[in-house]
Amino acid sequence: MTQPRRRGPRHAEAERNDQALLRAAREVLAADGAHASVAAIAARAGVGIGSLYRRYRTKEELFQRLSALSMERWNQAAERGLADPDPWSGLAGFIADCVEFGQGTLAPIAGTIEVTEEMRAAAARGDGLLDALVARARDAGVLRPDVTAVDISLLIEQYGASPLVDQVRAQGRDDLAEAASAARARLLAIALDGLRPGPARPLPGDPPSPRLFTERWAPRPAS
Repeated sequence: MTQPRRRGPRHAEAERNDQALLRAAREVLAADGAHASVAAIAARAGVGIGSLYRRYRTKEELFQRLSALSMERWNQAAERGLADPDPWSGLAGFIADCVEFGQGTLAPIAGTIEVTEEMRAAAARGDGLLDALVARARDAGVLRPDVTAVDISLLIEQYGASPLVDQVRAQGRDDLAEAASAARARLLAIALDGLRPGPARPLPGDPPSPRLFTERWAPRPAS
């Protein structure tokens, strides 16, 4: 019987680099859109530009891999949702996981890169998993009957690419980061309650402070 090949340190490092690049790409894409540069992504990820190009021959190839990894994370979140015995908890947990992961921030590169077979297969699988999550929640009577899988996908995209969270991160406002994330979680809870046919649930955490708006407009002191 053939023994499974062990993955060595090089493979582990490559996986870590891919995850770092995915996180960095979301942050850079959120700020720069489809014009995000490979150099900016590499710098944000802490990976040398030479090392990046040894792994990815072109910017398109990098974005294709980042897209495929994003779809994998989507599918993993959906599988966790389906494994939850509670239909509503499974669906809501899937949405929250994808929003927290920043699923919507890769949207700017849609239509700018060629869709690979890997991407197409992962997307098709993701569509099936989401359809199953939605159908199960609808059959259990915990999801509005007029809510579709596309509605859920668009909701994730809108909340995953959060202007508030992205701006606070881009400004380096660590003092506002927690409040911004809490505010997004609160707004997501409002949106999730809108998906349910029953009464609204209490919102998590405290109401967001007005300083999230006022202090973002204040001039930064010179360093």
